[in-house]
Amino acid sequence: PRLHGACRQETRAMTMGTAVLQYLDFDFSEDEHGLGSFDAMASVLPVQVPALHAELTRVLAWACDAFSKGPLDEAYDWDYDLQLAEDSAAQGHIGFYESSRSLRVDVHPGVMPASRHTVTLTVSGTPVFCRALREAFGLDG
Repeated sequence: PRLHGACRQETRAMTMGTAVLQYLDFDFSEDEHGLGSFDAMASVLPVQVPALHAELTRVLAWACDAFSKGPLDEAYDWDYDLQLAEDSAAQGHIGFYESSRSLRVDVHPGVMPASRHTVTLTVSGTPVFCRALREAFGLDG
């Protein structure tokens, strides 16, 4: 079973060599094969959306640059699932474009903006990937 991260906006203390995450607070779980899963949810006000998107981009671009992405059962290092939560999903779609290392939100025309922008991110990987992700972003678990 996957764990879901709390909606927190706490600034983590920065340690040497790690990037501070303000919006993504990951919970970690591990399966019987040693594969790990980091789950986070972030819910922000419209004014905070650019900062959240920058943070999502930073995490996913780091992973793309450092490891091979694809299905873990096909011997890749990591994979991810990025979604807008239900209220935000009615607004449109979110996607990360690996080739350009950029995040994109496609908004449905004529839909009123939500009072909050909520995303979920699950990043799964091998033990080596999980260890590197923890070190790069100062994650617990």
